Amino acid sequence: MQEPSSDLAVLSVPLIGRLFATGDPWEPYRLLDADGVVVDAAASFLRDIQASGRPGATARSYGMDLLRWFRFLWAIGVPWDRTTRIEARDFCRWLQIAGQPSRPHWRHRETQAGRWTAGGKPYAPTVRAHSETVLRCFYDFHRDIGSGPILNPFPLDRSRRGRRAHAHRNPMDPPRNERAGLYRPTVPKRVPRSVPDEEFNEIFTRLPSHRDRALVAFYVSTGARASELLSATQGGTDPGRQLIAVVRKGTGEVQELPASTDAFVWLRLYQLELEDEIPRGRRLPLWWTLRSPSRPLTYHAVHRMFERANTKAGTSATLHALRHTAAYRMAEDPSLPLTDVQFVLGHSQLTTTQIYLTPRKEEVIRRLLAHHAEQTRQAAARTTVPPAPGYRPESLDVLFGAGAR
Repeated sequence: MQEPSSDLAVLSVPLIGRLFATGDPWEPYRLLDADGVVVDAAASFLRDIQASGRPGATARSYGMDLLRWFRFLWAIGVPWDRTTRIEARDFCRWLQIAGQPSRPHWRHRETQAGRWTAGGKPYAPTVRAHSETVLRCFYDFHRDIGSGPILNPFPLDRSRRGRRAHAHRNPMDPPRNERAGLYRPTVPKRVPRSVPDEEFNEIFTRLPSHRDRALVAFYVSTGARASELLSATQGGTDPGRQLIAVVRKGTGEVQELPASTDAFVWLRLYQLELEDEIPRGRRLPLWWTLRSPSRPLTYHAVHRMFERANTKAGTSATLHALRHTAAYRMAEDPSLPLTDVQFVLGHSQLTTTQIYLTPRKEEVIRRLLAHHAEQTRQAAARTTVPPAPGYRPESLDVLFGAGAR
């Protein structure tokens, strides 16, 4: 019996619908279809996410995963509440092979009809794994309230089905993830990428303003996330104690982070440079745009600024790599306990901070090259040692070859 699967090789998914940021704290994001109508199934799920205490950034991340799923369903003509494991499997295959869509240029968005065809840049395994988890939770939610299918189209992995019921686990066996999804990809464990000192110095010299230098100096000395540092207010800086207060991404709590002296020097130069253009107030944002009229600085503006500096320096560092760089520098200091690094980075588990104990690639390469150079030097020194007296030269040539002496 042939299963009713779609021909993914010729499937073209129109980029219809969008995730709309409302600015309303009661409903930060809305998923709209091609006609601009709110998708009620997604709206109720996002309200449930908000009720569980998740921030607006989580709602946006979940909404983007739902948008990709609904675009796929609209293309194949299957309602969301009539989907089966076949559609879920094809969607996961589609993300894996088709890759990211080609979007129209923002200046020609009305004339260029963007479509999602195969051959784009592949999605990272972390993105596909996150999508599978979100969609499984989405259908679990609607199953529990009675508005969705009885069987979740994104089931859990049943590889343990053949084991005996209520059997005790062998403690010698590796631990299993009993909550892993059937279509969840394997996410490789990557070593965080830090910026080497030479590369960082090259990027820093390419920064065009005191504001950008202050931002990068704070990023690389505090280890704060990009969005956390942008949450700082003018009254949240204490140059005398070298502290800056930020709002933590996960908990939403205000936490003071120590920063380097250079960061506060660049901050003061930035404030003096734009003293007459930036509004003053203890509760106003600390970071503003350089162009008039001044507006609070956003994450995307900082990300673009760092990209331009990378292009000028000929490097490929990312803005988030500055947080990894700060973490590595703190973890490599023997006088700084790892628990202090955990507190500064805002990790809930110490095991998360322990990944920065892994040696950096640049340091490993440097030490191994020094090792090979030392081996070469010792080998050269051994060949120049003259043989002990009493040995006949022709005997040494037979044993070690001609020219060994």
